[in-house]
Amino acid sequence: MSEAKNFAIIGVGGYIAPRHMKAIRDTGNRLVAAVDPKDSVGILDQFSFDIKFFTEIERFDRHLEKLRRTKPAEQVQYVSICSPNYLHDSHCRLALRVGADAICEKPLVINPWNLDALEEIEAETGRKIHTVLQLRVHPELLKLKARIEQEPANKIHDVILTYITSRGNWYHVSWKGQPDKSGGIATNIGVHFFDLLIWLFGPVQEIKVFHVDQQRMSGWIELEKARVRWFLSADHKDLPASTRQANKTTFRSITIDGQEVEFSEGFTDLHTRVYEKTLAGDGFGITDARPSIQLTYDIRHAEISQSDDRAHPFIKTGKL
Repeated sequence: MSEAKNFAIIGVGGYIAPRHMKAIRDTGNRLVAAVDPKDSVGILDQFSFDIKFFTEIERFDRHLEKLRRTKPAEQVQYVSICSPNYLHDSHCRLALRVGADAICEKPLVINPWNLDALEEIEAETGRKIHTVLQLRVHPELLKLKARIEQEPANKIHDVILTYITSRGNWYHVSWKGQPDKSGGIATNIGVHFFDLLIWLFGPVQEIKVFHVDQQRMSGWIELEKARVRWFLSADHKDLPASTRQANKTTFRSITIDGQEVEFSEGFTDLHTRVYEKTLAGDGFGITDARPSIQLTYDIRHAEISQSDDRAHPFIKTGKL
């Protein structure tokens, strides 16, 4: 068994941080430092009583640098980044400057040109920036990818992606509701699915955007091996009746040639699987993240097109 690594985490008080902390623990490693501007972080006690906690990023940075210079045995080898999207690239740079690798939550950055700067600092420091593309490690989706790879090269699939994840008014008041900080609906809630589609069906050929408002987006993507009609929403009123009746607040559906892809289970340990791959030297990096970052940027800046036969069923049936 390999020696336990020292981890620090940025953004410990948010929604996704517990999955990272669980992954750190479940891979046999130590969380030794954490930072968050808010101090409602009692969840740390579930993992250790000895984690150094800071509310100021400057003091956190100084602490990690002190460990690097004066206590090599306690130096942090990895910094997990769970901060708001618009701070990810800055926090990746902090991690590399203190001699650690970064493991950054999605999206790695909002704008694709920020990836170029991160590649440069990787080269300068010799450290690596990893990201979390957890749908790529889902067992059912791995099986699906294997099946697609066995098909004739010229086979084109008809895909419908629908993802509705209910958010209340707080969402639009927070940084997540500000496109310049979150990247908007396409980036903040859609980037994992766009990454999945590119991973499964190949590079983007063409895009259309048919609908945009504060809570939802919808459009069409032509990929090398698929034509995709997609719909994303943070509005609970868009949930299908059956989902609401079951008291569920999230609906995710991908159909391929009319057949539903079942992957609703198995989400709880995907971060741990990503960490296992990363620690084994087989994680996801900047090159892996780039296509979906570019796609979501292009979607945000696309002109709105008149809906046509390529539109998602929700658009065509007038559900909106």
